[in-house]
Amino acid sequence: MRIALDAMGGELGPEEMVAGAIQAVGESDLDVALIGDEIILNSVIQKLSPVSPRLQVIHASQSVSMDESPFEAIRKKKDSSIARAFEQVKKGEAHAVVSAGNSGATMASAIRSLGRLQNISRPGIASIFPTLKKPLVMMDVGANVDCRPQHLYQFGVMGAAFSDNLFKIKKPSIGLLSIGEEGGKGNVLVKSAHELFRKSSLNFIGNVEGRDIFQGNVDVIVCDGFVGNVCLKVSEGLAEAIITMLRTEISKSFMAKMGYLLARKAFNNFGKKVDYAEYGGAPLLGVNGTGIVCHGRSNAKAIKNAIKVAAEMIRSKVNDHIVQLLSESKNDIPSEEQGDTEIIGPGEVA
Repeated sequence: MRIALDAMGGELGPEEMVAGAIQAVGESDLDVALIGDEIILNSVIQKLSPVSPRLQVIHASQSVSMDESPFEAIRKKKDSSIARAFEQVKKGEAHAVVSAGNSGATMASAIRSLGRLQNISRPGIASIFPTLKKPLVMMDVGANVDCRPQHLYQFGVMGAAFSDNLFKIKKPSIGLLSIGEEGGKGNVLVKSAHELFRKSSLNFIGNVEGRDIFQGNVDVIVCDGFVGNVCLKVSEGLAEAIITMLRTEISKSFMAKMGYLLARKAFNNFGKKVDYAEYGGAPLLGVNGTGIVCHGRSNAKAIKNAIKVAAEMIRSKVNDHIVQLLSESKNDIPSEEQGDTEIIGPGEVA
């Protein structure tokens, strides 16, 4: 299996991208195609590791920066590393794409090259959140900031299919993120989406509130990309702040340092649970192919795990499951909404 890596994406530079690819091929039977400036990438490879037959460099003369407009980028930069990566999948020369670059450009390139799955109006980004009991899937976390009720419904179907394949949960429970548990709570979008879910055959448990996210009582949480991205960034910031505050308090006294030594394993386990690098990246669901969107600050470990997640998605045939589940439940969506294929545009989740 071959994974195409946008080696020019990400805030930490090609060194971390290449290092992650080297780790991935060293720990698996995967091949990785590094897409980007061949002079830079070959130089990094020679610096980090002997040449491997399972690492290939494919030249791309352009790259997309984090602050560029996604649509301007894909229109003007035909030879960008992210565009060339998805071309590899389109031509059958790679099975999936991993990118830590501009997520809006990643989404736009995926749709342009691969198209959408049957019955999907808007692809979205799913993210895994740690909880007190088990990991949950939240969707969307940034691809679509303006949504319609049927889009949230489709996010629920895609999130359920992903949860089923990833965590082997049959009929995953689905909650709709709102400001109250009652069905009448929320804005017009949430209220309308609540009715779609309530009438469907999905395992819908109703509305959930922000405080429920980390309790672990639901398998999939659905929201629009604006709300989902705020949740994601708040969670990341809170986790980093807690770890920093704990380190500061521990450094203040000898007894605290001794206590840390005794509880170091627990602290390390907590750190792993809240470290995005452990989860690799967020799958781009709804496109007719496989793409993983990584955090902009992804290090080599995160890239390595993202490559492995991409391979696992292909092996478990997540897209086939999404298509099947949507086909079984498409009659739950009012007929006047089924034909909607408008895309306002992916949000940018750097």
